[in-house]
Amino acid sequence: MAGRQTRGRQRVEMKLIENEDKRFISFSKRKSGIFKKASELVILCGAEVGVVVFSPAGNPFCFAQPSIDAVANRFLNRNPLPSERSLALVNSYHQVQINELSRQNDELINQIKVEKARGKVLKRLTEGKNDEAWWEAPLEERNLENLNQMRVRMEDLRRSLQRSINQRIRGEASTSFQGQGSN
Repeated sequence: MAGRQTRGRQRVEMKLIENEDKRFISFSKRKSGIFKKASELVILCGAEVGVVVFSPAGNPFCFAQPSIDAVANRFLNRNPLPSERSLALVNSYHQVQINELSRQNDELINQIKVEKARGKVLKRLTEGKNDEAWWEAPLEERNLENLNQMRVRMEDLRRSLQRSINQRIRGEASTSFQGQGSN
């Protein structure tokens, strides 16, 4: 690997950085690292965290979960842990939501069962008779494609019937002419 060789991560001596520009840069980088670690602590452990940092210029920066006020009040014992009564209310609210979702789920499962049964009936009506009595299947239970196929079949049937009727009319007319010619 022909490239620039770095010295890697070096141990930094813990003392005040004399160069002001380097001190601001170091503050910015380390502040981000501290906030990232605080965020990880919240995510991984569910802890309530509050971090307040003042820059070398005196500007405040903070990270808090759920909020800096909530963490500060908790730290100063102004906002004690939730009581058993409030936890019971939260649990009962969650139970109500779970029951409602369960009821909705049961309704959807029942609807699916009804639709599957309807599909079986349709399949039996349309396929069980080898295309005979295809017109007897309920129209409400057909989709647009099936209805269009049914329309085409009916139009074919109508043309076929019209041809048959016309042939019979012509046949009867020709026999009546033949009958009149023999007299």
